[in-house]
Amino acid sequence: MQKGQITKALSGFYYVTDETKTIYQTRARGVFRNQNLTPLVGDYVEFESDNVQEGLIQKLLERKNELSRPPVANVDVGIIVMAATDPAFSTQLLDRFLVMLEAKHIIPYIVVTKMDLLTEAEKQLILSYQSDYQTIGYQMMLMEEAEDDRSEQLETLFKDRFSNQLLVFIGQSGAGKSTLLNVIDPSLELKVGETSRSLGRGKHTTRHVELIKVFDSLIADTPGFSALSFDEIEKEELSEYFPEMWDRRAECKFSGCLHVNEPKCAVKKAVSEGDIPEYRYADYVLFFEEIQNRKPRYKRKGESS
Repeated sequence: MQKGQITKALSGFYYVTDETKTIYQTRARGVFRNQNLTPLVGDYVEFESDNVQEGLIQKLLERKNELSRPPVANVDVGIIVMAATDPAFSTQLLDRFLVMLEAKHIIPYIVVTKMDLLTEAEKQLILSYQSDYQTIGYQMMLMEEAEDDRSEQLETLFKDRFSNQLLVFIGQSGAGKSTLLNVIDPSLELKVGETSRSLGRGKHTTRHVELIKVFDSLIADTPGFSALSFDEIEKEELSEYFPEMWDRRAECKFSGCLHVNEPKCAVKKAVSEGDIPEYRYADYVLFFEEIQNRKPRYKRKGESS
């Protein structure tokens, strides 16, 4: 039995790369369908193959996480790309991305583009956000549009920080995800402002996900990340995904404090004293109410939890 990682999925075939970097074209055993399992790009698998054109995946090894949009497993880092302007910077959208990544145990890294388009007052506001998020424990890189500067910053980032990691790029439309990917690796030739035909994405193309090797990292070639609802998160666990709130849970009067209506809540106290930014708490309450008010989701027969 051979072992490898699925690095591309296309038209029912799974392309598995083994430790010698040899790529095998494989199919999945029919039993996976009966078990309601679908192999994903990023999965580590056991497979059998007599040649590189004909292989059969026999077993999916345990995943540490999975995303549904894009469908990728075993993601290490989520690079959140936010524009400083055009479109306007949104802490609510950023916090939504952060919660989604935290819930999947994916390390977030924030990149803010278009800093050179800001007035001095606008720049100071973004710098204050950077200070807040870095105090919480998140890394935030501020980036201008100069090509040479960006190239050097990103090359350093990928070589020093993200070596041997599987990454996804996520963020708001128009923030410059494709532009950044092109700076990292110009051979990708991603179309800026439109869907990339070369990587098989678009309304009328075959569903196609692929891991692209950049330096010593693997990047999922689908920068889109549309799973922004909190269907899989319960209100009781939401504060786990706000690190500054989770760190204070033991100081609340009630052990199951939800940090909304309870008295003697350490989180609300920290907000009132300026130790937790008001906008972060407002986003927490917004997400809490969204989860509380969502319609019940009933599982179909045979669907796993």
